[in-house]
Amino acid sequence: MDKKELGIYIHIPFCKQKCYYCDFISFANKNEKQEQYIKAIKKEIDTYEFEKYNVTTIYIGGGTPSYIESKYIVELIEKLKSKLTNNETKFDKIEITIEVNPGAVTKQKLQDFKSCGINRLSIGLQTTNNNLLKQIGRIHTYEEFLETYNMAKEVGFENINVDLMLGLPNQTIKDLKDSLEKVIRLGATHISVYSLIVEEGTVISKLLDEEKIELPSEETEREMYWYVKNTLELNGYKHYEISNFAKENKYSKHNMNCWKQEEYIGLGIAAHSYLNDTRFSNGNNIEDYINNVENKEIEEAQTLEDKQNEFMLLGLRMLNGVDIASFKQKFGQNPIYLYRDRLNKLVEDGLVVIDLNHIKLTNKGLDLANLVFEEFIWNERN
Repeated sequence: MDKKELGIYIHIPFCKQKCYYCDFISFANKNEKQEQYIKAIKKEIDTYEFEKYNVTTIYIGGGTPSYIESKYIVELIEKLKSKLTNNETKFDKIEITIEVNPGAVTKQKLQDFKSCGINRLSIGLQTTNNNLLKQIGRIHTYEEFLETYNMAKEVGFENINVDLMLGLPNQTIKDLKDSLEKVIRLGATHISVYSLIVEEGTVISKLLDEEKIELPSEETEREMYWYVKNTLELNGYKHYEISNFAKENKYSKHNMNCWKQEEYIGLGIAAHSYLNDTRFSNGNNIEDYINNVENKEIEEAQTLEDKQNEFMLLGLRMLNGVDIASFKQKFGQNPIYLYRDRLNKLVEDGLVVIDLNHIKLTNKGLDLANLVFEEFIWNERN
């Protein structure tokens, strides 16, 4: 019998400085905990029976994983390697990504990452405008990003994602165009473009409340999004998910697994897992985690209806949309019939289109995606 595919996420919560828009569980003042924390993750790895699964992706995020000593990252990869190779997993076939921030990485660290088996980088640029970088609390300049990118290429990394943001305070269309042109010229294999989301309790939220900064209008933000989409598609990037663009065969396997409702294990504080139809997570307190890695919080045991709704919601994030045959195979029902009232409404509103194989967002639906998603967060049947 074929083993279930599994993704692994590792959360590294340490940073040099917290970005002004960040509401993730991360710390700029707990460096003394790093060694204990890595030991705890290695203990947590031992609590799982990886031999039952076919691990296809490992993703190391944060925080700023490249901020801590590279020996710790190597230790984690080697620990996983020892568990997975006993499972006859071909380790060199696994997509292994680490998030890297300019200003928190050296050439030696990149060499260590490459040597231990990491084969994909995700570099947080956000914008090439140094003034904007400073305004959102980033610790690097565009020049430092460029140095990091070039070092990564010299070390031998071929699969590199670059993160950009739009809708930043005081950002103009010209700023965005400049950022896109420069990143395209570098030849990044994958580009993620996220709209700024203002989360309560962040520095940016406080600055907005105090009217010290101003965000672009919603109309300007949408104009930025469509400029990104059109420009990247014209330059050979496939728009495969709402916020993600990739060269051919360079989709993020980690993200694709999540959007296809595949199972995954999260290691480290605040990391979420999805196994056997149940979602659970580790707590947010780093001291508690170090003392007891097996203390999990059950979030929900999913019902059939939950799984169906989530499959629709996640599938609609992808530009190809929900694969009708995959839905039928997984749940034994036709989603067009199951969701007929909701889908009829969405089609009438011009937000969704249905063909023989897929249910997907229209261009209008891309702009109003949250309205579409709300239809599948609602649990009651019409």
